[in-house]
Amino acid sequence: MNILSALSLADMAALAVFLALWLAYEPMLKAVARGRGVINTDMTVIRAAWMRTMAGRDNKFMDGQLLGHTLNSASFFASSNLLLIAGAAGVLFGGEGAFKSASSLEVLKTSSRLLFEVQIALVLLTLARGLLDFIWAIRQMNYCLAVIGAAPQSEDAAFQAAYGDIAARLMNPALSAFNRGVRGYYFGLAAASWLFGPLAFVMVTLAAVALLVMRQRRSPAARAIRDLRRLIEGG
Repeated sequence: MNILSALSLADMAALAVFLALWLAYEPMLKAVARGRGVINTDMTVIRAAWMRTMAGRDNKFMDGQLLGHTLNSASFFASSNLLLIAGAAGVLFGGEGAFKSASSLEVLKTSSRLLFEVQIALVLLTLARGLLDFIWAIRQMNYCLAVIGAAPQSEDAAFQAAYGDIAARLMNPALSAFNRGVRGYYFGLAAASWLFGPLAFVMVTLAAVALLVMRQRRSPAARAIRDLRRLIEGG
C-alpha cells in the first residue's frame, strides 16, 4: 500500500490545508501587515532602538544579561523540542505494537498502519523544523552577544547609530528564528489533531492560525507594542 492509497480524499484535503497554512503563515502575515500592526514587525523597530541605545551606553552588562535570558529560553525550548521529537520518533518506529495501542483508542481515527505513520511523521516534521529554528536562533544570539561585547566606547552619535543598526540587523533574524520555533508548537499540536480525523485536523489547524493572528494583531501585548513603536518613531 502506498501513501496516496492510505489517505482518503478528506485526509488529503485536510493535509493540503495544513501544509498551505503552515508554510505560508509567515509571508502571509507580513503581506497583510505591510510592515506594521503585528508584534513581529513592530518589535524589529523596538529592537533596533534598543541596539542604538546599547551602542551609546557606557555599561553594556545589562544588555548582555537581557539577551542571555532570551538565549536561555531558546535553549530550554530546544531541549524540550528534542524530547518531544524523541517521543514521536519512538512511536513512529514502534512498529505494529505502537499502531495497535493507538488504534485501540476509540477517539483516534487511523484506518491503517501506514496512515498512522504518516500522521506521526507529520508531527515529527513540524517539531524538527521548530528545533532547527531554535538551533539557528541560539547560534545567532551568540553572535549578538559578541557584538554587544565588542561595542567600543564612542562619543560619536553617528557611529553609535550605525553600530546599533548593524547590531539590530543581526538580532532581528535571531529573534525571528526563535519566534518560528515557538510557532512550531502550535502547528505541532495541529498536526497531532489529525489522529482524531480530518475534520478535527482542519478545525484545529484553523483555530491555531486564528489564535496566532489574534495574538499578533489584537492582543493587549500587540496594542501596547504598536503604541510603543509609534512613540519611538515619533508618531
